[in-house]
This record gives sequence, structure tokens and C-alpha cells, in this order.
Amino acid sequence: MSSLVLGGSVFVGRRLVDALLAAGEEVAVLNRGRTGTDLPPEVQRIVADRTDPDSMRAPLAGRAWDAVYDVSGFVMVAGGGDIDGLLDLVDGTTESYVYVSSIMAYDQSLVGIVPWTEDLPTDDSGPRTYGGFKAVAERAMLTRHERTGFPITIVRPAAIYGPRNNIFDMETPMFLRLVQGRPILLPHGGLVTASYGHVDDLCHSMIGLAAVEAARGEIVNVTAEAVTTRRYVDTLAAVVGAQPDIVDVPDAALDGLPPGLYGHLFDRRHHAVLGTARLDRLLGPGTHRDLRTGHADTYEWFLAQGWAELDGPLSDPVWRATWDFDAEAAAAATLR
Repeated sequence: MSSLVLGGSVFVGRRLVDALLAAGEEVAVLNRGRTGTDLPPEVQRIVADRTDPDSMRAPLAGRAWDAVYDVSGFVMVAGGGDIDGLLDLVDGTTESYVYVSSIMAYDQSLVGIVPWTEDLPTDDSGPRTYGGFKAVAERAMLTRHERTGFPITIVRPAAIYGPRNNIFDMETPMFLRLVQGRPILLPHGGLVTASYGHVDDLCHSMIGLAAVEAARGEIVNVTAEAVTTRRYVDTLAAVVGAQPDIVDVPDAALDGLPPGLYGHLFDRRHHAVLGTARLDRLLGPGTHRDLRTGHADTYEWFLAQGWAELDGPLSDPVWRATWDFDAEAAAAATLR
């Protein structure tokens, strides 16, 4: 089996490469070659810009793949891109094309509807927002499927966590708050409920769906467990073995706080639960890590990086999510 991964240098793409190699597949990764990477030596590297089909034409000419995995998470959001040009290059060259979309492709006004299922309306804000671009890309791929039989399967994860996570306002700063005894600001009564999934569960679902003919032309939610933000904090505290110093943020105080004082998933606009009945129908009831088991695995990786001693924030050049513990401490002191 041969697989092409579009992306593959960070987080989901990098973990997917490991999972494909573990399954005995031949793997090639296509990216711009601008991000430092530790890809295994047996992985073929193809340098091209996927936002520019002309740059991809020569490297991909005459090539065929059993599966193509499109995991370039933030690509083309800022400047738009030629989706059809990309599809022209791969249509007819692969038996399966798995596209990683997002829960953000849904119409975000659906808050209050539980669960979100794949037939609900999508974001119509257009290609210059993250969710809008994902929805535009989905529609283009599904239209191609209807016209040519393009073997697309779209997966929609919600909050993916785990080793190599490069969104630095999720579990990494939460582990640090717990290890270092820092305050944890909790808005909306800790009742914001979101779906979480371990990165390796996402990767295994993608590989499984690539092999299922019935998944062609389908959108599939792939994130398994939904918990409130308070349950999230308590679960990670149990993993770390610490007592969380929770500071509740009254709704009336939210407008007076600067942005970025808590993870983006604690905001009420992320109050959404994905339904995964379609995933279970296509792959059978899965054995997904529960929140505590998945974060225990992630915490071991966190400790192995030496990050428990971090005294400054991390930031990824793409997502730019980070933390400011001094600002959090000042806000906590005011709220107390």
C-alpha cells in the first residue's frame, strides 16, 4: 500500500505518518519544506506548494497512490487557493482521498443543538475564515465526487489533543498550571461542553475509512468524547496528581477581561457535541481512548520533553495560540 500525506510535518500529519509506517505502508509527504521536521528516513519527501497546482504538477506527474491524506490544517485560509486545481492533479490517481476538515465547518449558530450530525448546515462565511474555508473545500470535493466519482471521504474532528500538539492553549498550558500550582480561570460556570479526541484515534480512523468503499462521498464526525470544561480540568488534574486552583469567572466580568486568559475551547462558542453514529456504522464501534487515558499518554510525552519546567510560553507560527500566566494571575487576583 502506498500513501501520500499532504502536510505531514507537524501534529496530526506527523502522527499519521507514524501510524501509516506502523501499518507497513510506503509513505510520501508533500509540503513546502519550510517547517523543520524529523520525518523517518524511509519517508519520501516531495517539496511543493499545495496552494499552487503548477508547483505540484511535475512532482506528482505519473504517480498513483492507494490513499491520499490531506491534513494541511490551516492552508489557504488567509489568501484563498485553487481547490479545483489541486483536485485535478489527484483525481484518477488514488483509490481514496481523506480530507481533514473541522467541527468549525458547521454553522456555528447551532449552539444548543445536541449532537451535531453530519447533515446539519455548514459555515457560509466564505474562504477567508477557518470554518468558512473548510466548508468551501468540502463542497468542492463533494461536487467533484458527484461529477467524477472522486473518492473523497471528509472527516470532521473537534478538539484533537495529544503528543506533538502545536495549538498551545490546550493541554500544554493546562498541565503547566496544574504542575506549577497556577490559577485556572473558568468561565461560564465550567459548563461549556466540547468534544475531545486523541490524535492517534483520529489517525487510525482516517486509515480505517480510507479502506472502506462505503465511506466514499461521506462526511464523518470523528471525535469521540464530550465533557464540560470543569470535567476537563478535573480530569487533567487527576492525571497530573494535583489539586486545581479554579477561579470561576462570572459572565458579568468577561467583558472586562483581556483576550487569551483561558483556552479557546472554554469559550461558549465552542459549546458543541459531535455525534459519531456514522463513524461507528462505517468502522464498527471503536475503542477510543477515554479523556483520562488519552491525557495520561499525552502527559507522559509532555514530561519527556522537559516541559514541566517551562518558564515562558510556547507559540506555533501557524496557529499562534499561546498563554500569558502573568495576565492570568492578575485577573485571578482581581476576581478573588
